[in-house]
Amino acid sequence: MSSPAIPAADEGRRYYTRFTPPQRFLHVALMTSFLGLGATGLALKFSTTGWSAAISRAVGGAAAMVFWHKLWAVVLTIAFGAHVIEILYRVLFKKEWGLVWGPNSLVPNLKDIQDFIGHFKYFLFLGPQPKFDRYAYWSKVDYWGVFWGMGIIGFSGYAMWFAPFFSKLIPGSWLNIALLIHGEEALLAVGFIFVVHFFNEHLRPHNFPMDITIFTGQQSEEQFKGHHPEEYQRVVAAGQLEALRSKAPAPWVIRLSVIVGTVAIAIGIVLIVLTAVALIRE
Repeated sequence: MSSPAIPAADEGRRYYTRFTPPQRFLHVALMTSFLGLGATGLALKFSTTGWSAAISRAVGGAAAMVFWHKLWAVVLTIAFGAHVIEILYRVLFKKEWGLVWGPNSLVPNLKDIQDFIGHFKYFLFLGPQPKFDRYAYWSKVDYWGVFWGMGIIGFSGYAMWFAPFFSKLIPGSWLNIALLIHGEEALLAVGFIFVVHFFNEHLRPHNFPMDITIFTGQQSEEQFKGHHPEEYQRVVAAGQLEALRSKAPAPWVIRLSVIVGTVAIAIGIVLIVLTAVALIRE
């Protein structure tokens, strides 16, 4: 029997669109660049370890590793910038105010606090499991964590990359602080993504071994009802369910999604284990 998180291509299921092709593409760009930044950045930070030397040799030496780190930084910046531009366009020009506030918004609201408290009660057998809407509270934490990381890690990284320019704007000693902030915040980001995000979106019981919706862009009606019950009920009540109806993902798309997801999760787990070992030995 196939896992509910990785359904077979059809089996009579109904499928609905959750993510558009541009959103899926941006996620792949974000995921790939973050893995690249994580691998090269951690290898640079823990340069005295054997695995760091192995990564360095694999990419062509220390200079090449720095080059790849910067390249992935550019890719991540472009993906992040494209997303921000899309959001601003949809809000300012298409007047999609629902992106700013409401059930389809990623902005935290009172319901998220209620769901957070309700979830803890559920874990302690003190109440029912909360019914989540389009985005659960942990998804919003993941989302805004990217904005926080891009601001802190991104600015400090570019400040060091273009040190001659930034030294004209800030005291040169601040670049040493930028180096410290960049490394420590990067460790926090790697730990959060490879532990919390991976568990929430892929490894928790309801999604195990992974949720491939972000890769296929579609979810079965079973997933829709189970993962986002309030959104499902709201869409049905508004008569908008059929507008979201889509064909079942092709078998090759499912297989490719599983392969890509498995590789990404495996790389993340290996990197977080190597990081933990390096920190323990310091």
